[in-house]
Amino acid sequence: MNQGLLGKLGMDSKMAMGYIGVLLFMMGDGLELGWLSSYLIDNGLTVQQSALLFSVYGFSVAIAAWLSGVLAEVLGPRKAMSIGVALFIAGTLVFLTVGLPTMNLAVMIPTYSLRGLGYPLFAYSFLVWLTYYAPAERLGTAVGWFWVSFAGGLNVLGAYYSSFALSYLGEMKTLWSALVFVTLGALIAILLNKDDGSNRMKFHSKAEALKYISKGITIAFERPKVGLGGIVRTINTAGAYGFVVFLPAYMMEVGFTRTEWLQIYGALWSSNVIFNLIWGIIGDKLGWRNTVMWFGGVGCAVFTAALYYIPSFMGANYMVTTLVAICFGACLAAYVPLSALIPSLAPENRGAAMSILNLGAGLSTFVGPALVGLFIGSVGTVGIIWIYTGLYLLSAFIMKFVTLPKKEETKTLDKSSIVQAVQ
Repeated sequence: MNQGLLGKLGMDSKMAMGYIGVLLFMMGDGLELGWLSSYLIDNGLTVQQSALLFSVYGFSVAIAAWLSGVLAEVLGPRKAMSIGVALFIAGTLVFLTVGLPTMNLAVMIPTYSLRGLGYPLFAYSFLVWLTYYAPAERLGTAVGWFWVSFAGGLNVLGAYYSSFALSYLGEMKTLWSALVFVTLGALIAILLNKDDGSNRMKFHSKAEALKYISKGITIAFERPKVGLGGIVRTINTAGAYGFVVFLPAYMMEVGFTRTEWLQIYGALWSSNVIFNLIWGIIGDKLGWRNTVMWFGGVGCAVFTAALYYIPSFMGANYMVTTLVAICFGACLAAYVPLSALIPSLAPENRGAAMSILNLGAGLSTFVGPALVGLFIGSVGTVGIIWIYTGLYLLSAFIMKFVTLPKKEETKTLDKSSIVQAVQ
């Protein structure tokens, strides 16, 4: 690991441009997340049609997230990332020139789904790249920086940019401007990143490479701990994706304004971005599994319940509720060491292991909202809160069984112990 300021922060100078590229790309990808659905409904789509569009998009995200790990192995990270960029740009061009102007779902669904295929191939392929390049003793920090870039672009900078751009550019021009960020981010991450990717697996034939793609599923059964890690990753952000379906209405029922809720939600994700790095560093010191289990699983369970009960008992107390949201966002980030732990469980098949983890990330976009749709009519808001709370506690319990071959139960993980664990 190169020293200097970047080295001390856990970001090697060879990979630094990749982080910046991911940040810009995800900023372009996420700039419409907070307002596109309402725009579509205002312009003729029904709520059900809008939900269908985003559901198919989410399915595309899950598929691409799963494929990203093995494709990064088979093709190399740069090629897999380039395919992601091409799919995103192609989908955006047709979606904006034909789909949105006509509000024709037959055009909108497949073209918006291409965007959903594009961003996981770009971002998660870079994450696989990191797992091969970063030294074992700094892997948690390295993936922490990745999630800072990913979430910072997707959930924070994209949203803040839109809040200003919409007033000056309008909806369509704001959507078009996404291509500027995506293209710039892709050029920086793919062309300016200095590592040559030589540490990845090598295949002797196309047949061998194609066979390896199946590893993206079979490894969950060959290495059950990898499969368990995928389940935990699904639970990780299921609550966050589910909250946006029902929590705003609850917060306004107790007296918050829409603007106050958006600020609370923004504080949640801002905290998440900061703690993505902090927990990566802590995970390298305290232990990856312990960080996920106690601060991630148990922490998210506590603050999920608090997001309901604090406003219930204290009313529209902006400062206290914001503090709770910040704590939830911080605990949500404590799952970051999974991205270091899971590939270390299968060091000879890291891309396949990452595919399972990435599939979990994609599936969470289904599981969170689906739980709301299935149960809120029968159990209400408080029931959904307890379902999520129970799931987070379940993830903490599952982590008891996700151990490295050489158990890392000490407070400090030094370099030699990790090298033994992955041999």
